[in-house]
Amino acid sequence: MTRCAVLGTGSWGTAFAMILADAGCEVVLWGRRKELVDAIDTGHVNPDYLPQLTLPAGIRATTDAAEALAGADFAVLAVPSQTLRENLAAWAPLLGPQTVLVSLMKGIELGTTKRMSEVVQEVAQVGPERVVVVTGPNLAGEIANRQPAATVVACTDEQVAKRFQAACHTPYFRPYTNTDVVGCELGGAVKNVIGLAVGMADGMGLGDNTKATLITRGLAETMRLGLALGADPVTFAGLAGMGDLVATCSSPLSRNHTFGTNLGRGMSLEETIAATKQTAEGVKSCASVLDLAQRTGVEMPIVAAVVDVVHHGRPTQEALQNLMARSAKPERR
Repeated sequence: MTRCAVLGTGSWGTAFAMILADAGCEVVLWGRRKELVDAIDTGHVNPDYLPQLTLPAGIRATTDAAEALAGADFAVLAVPSQTLRENLAAWAPLLGPQTVLVSLMKGIELGTTKRMSEVVQEVAQVGPERVVVVTGPNLAGEIANRQPAATVVACTDEQVAKRFQAACHTPYFRPYTNTDVVGCELGGAVKNVIGLAVGMADGMGLGDNTKATLITRGLAETMRLGLALGADPVTFAGLAGMGDLVATCSSPLSRNHTFGTNLGRGMSLEETIAATKQTAEGVKSCASVLDLAQRTGVEMPIVAAVVDVVHHGRPTQEALQNLMARSAKPERR
């Protein structure tokens, strides 16, 4: 039986533990807080993040990372992207020599502008063939109800991707493999930022034309960055690109969309953070995405506008006006 450690008891980590258990894997879920871990281990419920979900009885939970990782074929990393480096530094000595690390995170590291798979390789000192990325339109609340969804399992080694594909394939969760790790990760990271922008438009009471414009031009920005970094453009037309972008920009279950909506309604950044119980990855990653774009020489005006609002206090209406006032150009640029 395939043994999986899931490190992180948030919504997505918990839902993914359910997927793995439903697919027939032995699953141990690690969490930092004893009271939450005890609730999962004894009551099979995560009361803080997915209280409506009764977890499969076979899932065990522990606060001991060594116990969770012992003998694991796959170590699934489900922590906020900006905490990955610190967490993984503590876990790396506990990894088995053949353990494959699986990233559920969608972000770009602040300061280094590294993708999550790059951080994993650096900190755990493993090659790219031992790092898998899972990304796509995967809203945890819907998956917790076992509603049909698809995802991308990306790895530079297609055979490793196929191994994890088999480990998480269920009647309601359909994984597709891809070897374009760069494109898949960029699609997942940038869509959070575009989700903030679309949320702001919703909060301002703007209509579908505005939202469609932000989605499609946001995808164009993502593709430009991806091409500059060697990604396959076809990736952005698939689940990791357009699929994830549409889900994030259209669903009230999206943390980034909801965060942006509150900003668009006039809430301050501090008020919006206080009202948000879970991590909206785009809030921090927008700065690192823009930093990566500038280092790469790629223009990303929507991302820049989001950074202006979130980190520099620019009013959302003013940011929108600045976007619309940009000089006209051909669509393919």
